[in-house]
Amino acid sequence: MVAMRERSVTVSESGNGPYGEFITAGHHVLGADERETVGGQDTGPDPYEILLSALGACTAMTLRMYAARHQWPVEHIEVRLRYVRRAVGADGPHDRFERVIEIKGEFSDEQRARLLEIADRCPVSQTLQRSSEIATSLAE
Repeated sequence: MVAMRERSVTVSESGNGPYGEFITAGHHVLGADERETVGGQDTGPDPYEILLSALGACTAMTLRMYAARHQWPVEHIEVRLRYVRRAVGADGPHDRFERVIEIKGEFSDEQRARLLEIADRCPVSQTLQRSSEIATSLAE
């Protein structure tokens, strides 16, 4: 049996326009909003930008941990991401996450290939690549 790692986040309206939200994760508070072009006030990243941020942060952290464990000389990691929603009914997955990773440091071709493999093993990557269950209920 696989142990569950539970995370909890609370999202509540901030009062900053119709779509402004406060995101509380532990003792961290972030903002979210929609762009002005869809009626928001752009006071924070939109939900897909937050999702991309989670994937990018997890990728960079996973690569940093792996490189440190192997004492590889990583100077800097940058992850650029893009989300593309495909039309419903298109062949294959409906959504596409594009990720370009820049790692500064001296690496062999084998090390670079291994780092690319490790990027796909970050937990958020793995979550996005498999189906998930979303259980929704209304509070009493």
